[in-house]
Amino acid sequence: MQEKILGGLSLGCVVALAALLSSPAPAAAQDVTVGLPAVISDASFFIAQANGYFKDEGLTVHFEDFASAAKMIAPLGAGEIDVGAGAPSVGLYNAVARGIGIKIVADKGHIAPGYGWQALMVRKDLVDNGKVKSIKDFKGLRVATTAVGATETSILDVALRSGGLTLNDVQQVYLPFPEQAAAMAHGAVDASLTSEPMITFMLRADSAVLFAGVDTFYPGHQTSVVLYSGPFMKNHPDTARKFMVAYLRGVRFYNDALAGGKIAGPNADRVISILTQNAKIKDPAVYRAVIASACDPDGRLDMPSLRKDFEFFQQQKMINGDLTVDQAVDQSFARAAAAQLGPYRPASK
Repeated sequence: MQEKILGGLSLGCVVALAALLSSPAPAAAQDVTVGLPAVISDASFFIAQANGYFKDEGLTVHFEDFASAAKMIAPLGAGEIDVGAGAPSVGLYNAVARGIGIKIVADKGHIAPGYGWQALMVRKDLVDNGKVKSIKDFKGLRVATTAVGATETSILDVALRSGGLTLNDVQQVYLPFPEQAAAMAHGAVDASLTSEPMITFMLRADSAVLFAGVDTFYPGHQTSVVLYSGPFMKNHPDTARKFMVAYLRGVRFYNDALAGGKIAGPNADRVISILTQNAKIKDPAVYRAVIASACDPDGRLDMPSLRKDFEFFQQQKMINGDLTVDQAVDQSFARAAAAQLGPYRPASK
């Protein structure tokens, strides 16, 4: 039967057009901006992007380069970036104390046994000539850490106290990680509390020895964290949950690349390829050489470590205002994402 023509259109076309107009439009991808220092412990973010985990959650994620987490506090507080990553510091806690709604929401990197990716390094000549044999010999040494109010100072305090010393017994020199290797090579410092890949660079230059991995004297230390901005959590809670699901998938893929303290497990080649494409270091050999960071597959934080560092900052009178660590933490996003993903089952190694 010949179709009726309505206003120049066949009845079939009209029905098809009506159905098209009444059907819901495809959901637009949700944009998320993430501040990163683009270091090795950012691997899980890069994996989630490269493997399409963010895309699976309907997210379009943009990475912005920052020198450190301390530099992210203002843009996080203003909602200019949604997610940040780096070490919890005095600056973060003081921002929370002022009512800025930033929260620590998940693990990005901690110190696990065999994964001492932070270490106390000592200039090689001081060890070779016998001047430094134990932590007791640190008295009077020039020791590099990154900055006032950084967690490295708290770690150094723990190390020194194990030898009966305090921070007052050493000369702290504040240098960014990349400058510490050069300072060690030129004799400008005697020791440093540093992290990978600076440990590997110092060892390759034969300028320092690995005196003690942080895993030997401060195991479990919560070295690096994921941060959410207040506007992100308040205005886009569903997006924040989706982001965490994708991130933890990245963490689990990363964990399947680990073996014996190195990036040497089943997924190692893929992870190293992703890091060389996205992180600041482009040499695959460096990633094979470094001591890897550990990250909890469910995003769980080491709360005793966070509290210990926080108490140290309080004792040093660096925290302004009445605040507890728990006020700066919200693990609900990680718990919900872990429940959605189910138990982590490591790949066979």
